[in-house]
Amino acid sequence: MIRCLIVDDEEPARELIKMHLSGLEGFELVASLDNALDAFTFLQKYPVDLVFLDIRMPKISGLELLRSLKSTPKIILTTAYREYAADAFEMEVFDYLVKPLTRERFMKAIAKFMHYRNSQAATNETWKSVDDAYMFFKVGREQVKIFLRDILYIEGLADYIKVHTKDKFYIASEKLGYLEEKLPLNLFARIHKSFIISLDKISSYNADQVVLADKALPLGRLFKAGFLKAVQTKIKD
Repeated sequence: MIRCLIVDDEEPARELIKMHLSGLEGFELVASLDNALDAFTFLQKYPVDLVFLDIRMPKISGLELLRSLKSTPKIILTTAYREYAADAFEMEVFDYLVKPLTRERFMKAIAKFMHYRNSQAATNETWKSVDDAYMFFKVGREQVKIFLRDILYIEGLADYIKVHTKDKFYIASEKLGYLEEKLPLNLFARIHKSFIISLDKISSYNADQVVLADKALPLGRLFKAGFLKAVQTKIKD
């Protein structure tokens, strides 16, 4: 069951999203709130998979709520204002819906979310027991084969990434967010807006950084909880 939360100060908007969700199998609306402060409290206590979040609200805005969370579920922003899109995607929201919300656009966002969920599940299951797993990365004009076991960390550089291995690095044409969806969660973790690391290569970590070999990388506040969960899961495996 996919647990959903609606946060919007306008009751008609909340009811419309609730109506769109009501016909979807496997989705559960766990709460519908009219302000971001109550949402902050709710998210500290209860697990949520998907949040439909307005931006302009009294007290604190939706974007301020996002900045305050240590760990965030997938966020679909719902707003009447287009001008926040750049800031929103910088914060890696899952989708950005402009009011009034049409059912067609709503279902497109849901389809995108389900594709992400299914891709993650399939990737993790496929690579769970594969010791020699690899990926091809577009480096210049070539597709370069890199074994996942050789990767220390991956650094995001706008529309490119730098794949760091023990002996060298590769500049590849790819976005870090897209790559995050393709890498197996049992082997890699996002620790910062600019870094994905190999869990097997961690030498040490603390509240502010993760060390791989002799390289210290920053541990971003928004990614800390997810990283710690990934580490604990890895230990159990």
